Amino acid sequence: MRKGLKIAVGSVICVTALVALALLILSNLDWNRAKPWFDTRVSEATERMFAINGDLSLSWQRPALEQTGWRRWVPWPHLRAKDVMLGNPGWASTGPAMARIQQIDFNVNPFLLLQKIIRVQSLILTEPRLALELDKKGQNNWTFPKKENKSAWRFELQDISMTQGTVRYVDPAKRADITARVDTLKDDSVAWKFEGVFNDERLTGGGKTGALLSLQAQNVRYPVEAALKVGETTITAKGTLTDPAHPSALDVELKILGASMADLFPLSGVLLPETPKFSTEGRVVGTLGRGNMQLRYEKFKGKVGSSDIGGTLEYIQRDPRPFLHGDVTSNYLALKDLGAVVGAGDDKKKQKAGEVKQPPDKVLPVSPFKTDRWGKMDVNVQFTGKEIIRSENTPIDHLHTNVRMNNGVLSLAPLDFGMAGGRLTTELAIDGRSNPAKAQMKVSARNLKLKQLFPAVESMRASLGEVHGDAQLSAAGNSFAALMASSNGEVKALIHEGTVSKFILEAIGLNIGSMVVSKLFGDRQVRLDCMAADFKVTNGLMQPRIFVVDTEDATIRVDGSIDLAQEKLNLTIHPESKGIRIISLRSPLYVSGTFKKPDVGVNKGMVALKAGAATVLGAAASPFAALFALINPGPGKDSPCANLLAQAEKKPVAPPPGKTASAPPRK
Repeated sequence: MRKGLKIAVGSVICVTALVALALLILSNLDWNRAKPWFDTRVSEATERMFAINGDLSLSWQRPALEQTGWRRWVPWPHLRAKDVMLGNPGWASTGPAMARIQQIDFNVNPFLLLQKIIRVQSLILTEPRLALELDKKGQNNWTFPKKENKSAWRFELQDISMTQGTVRYVDPAKRADITARVDTLKDDSVAWKFEGVFNDERLTGGGKTGALLSLQAQNVRYPVEAALKVGETTITAKGTLTDPAHPSALDVELKILGASMADLFPLSGVLLPETPKFSTEGRVVGTLGRGNMQLRYEKFKGKVGSSDIGGTLEYIQRDPRPFLHGDVTSNYLALKDLGAVVGAGDDKKKQKAGEVKQPPDKVLPVSPFKTDRWGKMDVNVQFTGKEIIRSENTPIDHLHTNVRMNNGVLSLAPLDFGMAGGRLTTELAIDGRSNPAKAQMKVSARNLKLKQLFPAVESMRASLGEVHGDAQLSAAGNSFAALMASSNGEVKALIHEGTVSKFILEAIGLNIGSMVVSKLFGDRQVRLDCMAADFKVTNGLMQPRIFVVDTEDATIRVDGSIDLAQEKLNLTIHPESKGIRIISLRSPLYVSGTFKKPDVGVNKGMVALKAGAATVLGAAASPFAALFALINPGPGKDSPCANLLAQAEKKPVAPPPGKTASAPPRK
């Protein structure tokens, strides 16, 4: 037994001596001679240039605390490499190095090497500098080639920390060049700050996240806190991400403040319209898995311009395009805030370089559609404006629409307005896949009350009758102004049996005596037998085939044109009295000028001629003779209502977009 004990003790002493000798040899070995071997192996594995340019050394440290028994007494190897460089692919523009690290320190569990497991207990990166880059085709520099033969070795990382790290991100497609500075704090959380340029806008921000090691953990709620400012857009988020290595759940409170919702597209890829300044706040929940991202901005509230906004939107990543759907409601919607949506806003402060400015003398929006974005997402969003805040002379009270985007085709069907006690319904489709975009529009007006159409005109408040109308147009153009300028189709409207202010009619007819009497002794209602308007629209030129207002006192006919391309008015109003009018300087009434500055006037030469005739007669005969020059006996024609109504009730038609009949000459 003594002999066996001696052999066992001797064996232990020998093994210990051998281990000590091996450790001594390894400690004094010049590891720099092994650098070429390391450089070659890593370069072959990554197909990139790899080099340890500084010193490579080995030392021994006490093992981790979880080791028990005799393992507690076996020191672990600690490797240190200085000035480590990993190269970029040949196409990269950020320089020859993708990564350059001043110093790398890590411990390895020696016992697991026997099981072909490389377990790094602690990885410390000192002043790492990374350059992450995308090219215009979407190729990145951080994806390495996958090997067909799976390695028998497994790599595990237990802990990682970083001091004074710098990460640069470059993406020419998004015009982004951003540099972030990262530090590991004492509680192992990570703090970061960044600045740079994104979409040609200055970008700044920062935040705090959990420990880097937690990125590998499963079923761990990883804290996230961040603030980002790009141009005039500020985004703050605070919440958690579960299982960040394979994202399974995101839950953050999100606040967004910006100049326009459309500015969020480069950041998020979410297609939203141009708006005035806005702010929203809500909860974002969902998953971030690659290929199956699904996020819901639920029960958000905020403001757009002076309007309120709220609802829920859901983003679903799918092939061939992501999908955004939901419901958005405004309890009080300012009509002026809708102007920016169609490009008619006049906020010069938010006008960006290169954007088309709205000309001061134009009404129709000239801002081009961003059709290049339309094909990147499908949309189905219901929008409701419960109460529209507007001026007294705008008879719109509510709005509802279903906004759809499908493979580059935008449709608003229906676009439903509550107007003047009735309803104005539009179906609009714009195909952004062609250049110029092609559009089709149908409009239906039903039960619009006359007295509510002109609420600011006192003498119209007692008027009765309802307006009905239909329009169908087709066009091709890349803005609303361009669409109207190229539009073709028909517009029809009619009023059947109502009353209208006599003062308004007499003003149109220039019956000066009646105007004075009406002003002094009050107004009365005149029976309106009918009104019928039938416009043909050719290349943006509207010309009335029929435009007649027939009342018990007069028949009023309108001819001329409305030029939607040049935004010019050229209408002549011919009043034809059904009875004798004394002191009636009757003359056609001309409506000219532009949409921005219309001008209403009379043929001054004809008025002067009638006045001159009255003067001559008065001088040659008696004073009573002068009255005959101002008497209009009227045509005494039968009412044309039956024929007019029959023609106006025919549904309007329009050719396919881009097709037109022969265009009439513009005046």
